[in-house]
Amino acid sequence: MSIKLSVDRLEGDGKTLAVLLSDQGDTGHIPLAWLPKGTKPGDVLTFAIKKDAATTKAVADETARVQNELTRDDDGGDVTL
Repeated sequence: MSIKLSVDRLEGDGKTLAVLLSDQGDTGHIPLAWLPKGTKPGDVLTFAIKKDAATTKAVADETARVQNELTRDDDGGDVTL
């Protein structure tokens, strides 16, 4: 999927946040540091968006591993503080 958004304006302390505008009038905010160097209001940017299935699975597997490790020694009883 590819979309084109124009940089409407820069906001925030030091103008570090770009306000992006779609052809339909939708807006979004993104850190200016994430955009190509020299990006300024009026520029049109093309974004390619794709799902990363391999990384999604790796994160889910790591989350499950950590949850299992945290509950491994949990006897289900009350916690005494």
